[in-house]
Amino acid sequence: MSSAVEVLEKIKRDASPIIAGEVKEPQVLVGIATCALAGGAQDTLDAVESAMDGNGSAGLGKVGCVGCCNLEPLMEVRKPGEPTRMYVNVDPERAAEIVRRDVMGNSPIEDWQMEAVEGIGALAPEGAPAPGEDHDIVDRFTRDWRRLDFFRRQTRICLRNVGRIDPESIDDYLAVGGYSALAKCLSELSRQEVIDIVKESGLRGRGGAGFPTGLKWQFTHDAPGDPKFVVCNADEGDPGAFMDRSTLEGDPHSVVEALAICAYAVGAKRGFIYVRAEYPLAVERLRIAIEQATERGILGDDVLGTGHEFRLEIRLGAGAFVCGEETALLASIEGKRGMPRPRPPFPAASGLWGQPTNINNVETLANVPAIILLGAEWYSSIGTEKSKGTKVFALAGNVVNTGLIEVPMGVTLREVVYDIGGGIPGGKEFKAAQTGGPSGGCLPTKYLDTPIDYESLKAAGAIMGSGGLIVMDDHTCMVDIAKFFLTFTQDESCGKCTPCREGTKRMLEVLERITEGKGEALDLERLKRLGAAAQRASLCGLGQSAPNPVLSTMDQFPEEYEAHIHDDRCPTGVCSALVSYVIVEETCIGCGLCKRVCPVHCIAGEARQPHEIDDAICVRCGACYEKCPVDAIAIK
Repeated sequence: MSSAVEVLEKIKRDASPIIAGEVKEPQVLVGIATCALAGGAQDTLDAVESAMDGNGSAGLGKVGCVGCCNLEPLMEVRKPGEPTRMYVNVDPERAAEIVRRDVMGNSPIEDWQMEAVEGIGALAPEGAPAPGEDHDIVDRFTRDWRRLDFFRRQTRICLRNVGRIDPESIDDYLAVGGYSALAKCLSELSRQEVIDIVKESGLRGRGGAGFPTGLKWQFTHDAPGDPKFVVCNADEGDPGAFMDRSTLEGDPHSVVEALAICAYAVGAKRGFIYVRAEYPLAVERLRIAIEQATERGILGDDVLGTGHEFRLEIRLGAGAFVCGEETALLASIEGKRGMPRPRPPFPAASGLWGQPTNINNVETLANVPAIILLGAEWYSSIGTEKSKGTKVFALAGNVVNTGLIEVPMGVTLREVVYDIGGGIPGGKEFKAAQTGGPSGGCLPTKYLDTPIDYESLKAAGAIMGSGGLIVMDDHTCMVDIAKFFLTFTQDESCGKCTPCREGTKRMLEVLERITEGKGEALDLERLKRLGAAAQRASLCGLGQSAPNPVLSTMDQFPEEYEAHIHDDRCPTGVCSALVSYVIVEETCIGCGLCKRVCPVHCIAGEARQPHEIDDAICVRCGACYEKCPVDAIAIK
């Protein structure tokens, strides 16, 4: 019998990569991901196809999102022997011009390229070291883009192929080393050796809890019972988070390969990917990846000719946030209502249909093939002593460069916000960053130099979470932010346990009173007591962490709560019930613009004379404040 490595080599010889590998002719790559499609990328792709019609001297391919979501649609031009060029904000007209001048001609348009974008295009210092050739499978992206400051500060392991290969082509994935880690495991490593490599790497679960991945695999391997199952948790539900979606849309085969490796290691023959139905493009590309891998003999009843059996299925979630909790997720796969159950027993001992089951999220799994090929020592050399490797973040909110980034553990919050994120737009000041999504905490300015790792964030009163990172400027009301996140978690509570169901509801009622100007001194103590009770007694992580945004903002921004309760004032002017708009008589020029935009006609005044606002009629929409050309309207 041929080894798995030999079988894979034969599969690779028969492969025909679309865009991966050496550039032998001009190539045009258009980013087609959810963020890109929202920005009009399909029209851009159609325009490129039309402009290139009949010209066979250049190839056209689709890739995932490279992370610069705010610059979509993106269009990359590759030519033999030339630096790759990334064009930004490419509408159909711009796309046709790029094809004419750059692809077909020899006149790159510098002003439209990513280098011209302030905050992203800053060039790396002269003599910056090139990535090591031994790490080609993860340095490929960096080699092309390390000249740009935005990418130079990143280390891409999970996202190593996103934006570099056609996600719908298994041949592209094979061309960049895909499925070589699986073949190595099946040909050279015992099940225990695979688990030991993952253990020694220090990889921890990227879904939020940070549990050692190799230890979880060991528990499933050692648990008695057959059959065993492996599950990928792709039920990404945090507001503002899109790490898993982008990975699945840009590199689905890496997750398929990792699940096959995990299945071999723990002794499973069947696996599931549980993904939200709201991710149609990710679901479609996963479906294509599974079909292609099955057709090539990489999945099925004889994986790579070794006799090992592994079959993979997709299960769609209905959008319940609580199904991100592993026991609720398993219940949903079984066809039951997605509600958590008490643990122990843990899924490693009793999971799907009462059988041993291993669960990891998308980002955790996407690291595994690189770890197997490059070794535990390589991976553990990245990051901090207790937090190894890299972390993917969805960078959102009041920051210049919104999008997806992957940085080594231990990088500081300041580096992420200012060096990669480009700082706060509009000349405003940084106020806080919310890490960990609706279950996380808010970190104010004094924590800007805090290293981003599991232990440091916990010590600062926040959590790593799955990777949502929302930046807030000095115009953000922290009481309103706490109410926003608690509204989400209260709405998503499954209702099974009283501390979560009732505790979050009562907390939300208190916050609503405070933001409506009806708060009282005892409300702060009520919030603390209710939050502590929910943290201690809730059945699952949703209820246990739901009070975090409230308690952390109370701890870090007590003066804002005091202002709302004792002064009937929202310092940032966000809570409309506590805001009054007044016209400064000395500044008003009587232009009448405020009067014309007022929806309730509460502004009166003669032309070229100071105007007045009737506070009793004003609905505090802020339209006049935004429209005034001389800043004559003040918030009180």
